[in-house]
Amino acid sequence: MSRAVVYETFGGPEVLELRDVPEPHAGPGEVRVRVTAAGLNPMDWIISSTPEAAPVFGITLPSGFGYDFAGVVDEAGAGADGFAVGDRVYGGAMAKAAADFLVMKAPAPDALFHTPDGIGDEVAATLPIAGLTAAAALDAIGLRSGGTLLVGGVGVFAVQLARLAGARVIGTASESTFEFLRRLGAEPVAYGPGLADRVRTMAPGGVTAATDLFGTETAETALTLGVPPERISTIAAGPNPPGGVRATGGEHATPAALERITDAILAGTITVPIAATFPIERIRDAVALQAGRHVHGKVVVTL
Repeated sequence: MSRAVVYETFGGPEVLELRDVPEPHAGPGEVRVRVTAAGLNPMDWIISSTPEAAPVFGITLPSGFGYDFAGVVDEAGAGADGFAVGDRVYGGAMAKAAADFLVMKAPAPDALFHTPDGIGDEVAATLPIAGLTAAAALDAIGLRSGGTLLVGGVGVFAVQLARLAGARVIGTASESTFEFLRRLGAEPVAYGPGLADRVRTMAPGGVTAATDLFGTETAETALTLGVPPERISTIAAGPNPPGGVRATGGEHATPAALERITDAILAGTITVPIAATFPIERIRDAVALQAGRHVHGKVVVTL
């Protein structure tokens, strides 16, 4: 037997249970990963708490939990290509990450990657969703050096990728998050009523692009400020965002996006702040912290 986080009803962190489950094994064309870390994302608890969201991701009950993971290949089936026993790997597996083992097809060019030497498993387990989403959000608006980008929501990777591209970054947040944003390289501005006026004061020359990582307030503000809709992206407004702005997500990222991010981490030009780590036995505490949206950095579950 092995362990996995599962839930049989939709709800808050209290529905998540760590259970003994049959140990999976790699079949032909598959590898088994011994998971060492699972990074949490808003998508994880939105799926487990919202019956309407689950079908969008192909989730039915009972279900496993989590997407981002890192670990080591410990079984390789006949015909598995590109990975061998002992390889350090990271990637994404829908509703499978929070478990001792997961089995994946190999090769899986969009879901399983070799972990570069010099990057630990806890950091690697934070990369797939957040990294790919940030890259896609910036690629969608054609971010250019010298521009001024308005970012809605605290995007660890979006802010740093934009700064690497040579953009000035203004980030919307609560005042308790201002110092965290400054450390990432953004100039903070309080969200809420009057946002457009505050941004005008900070950037009298105008905003040239925007990306909204939470809701639609920043996208709508950018439209008010005269930013063309094709220079505004959003990841959380559904398929028909306001004003014709560009809806995007990690699935639209270029194949080289994660390699670009890991190269920047190794070079020290991108940092990945780990706000908290929890053992898998405390999965409910980890999800409660992440879902509260007041944590400054990534939350990781270790196994």
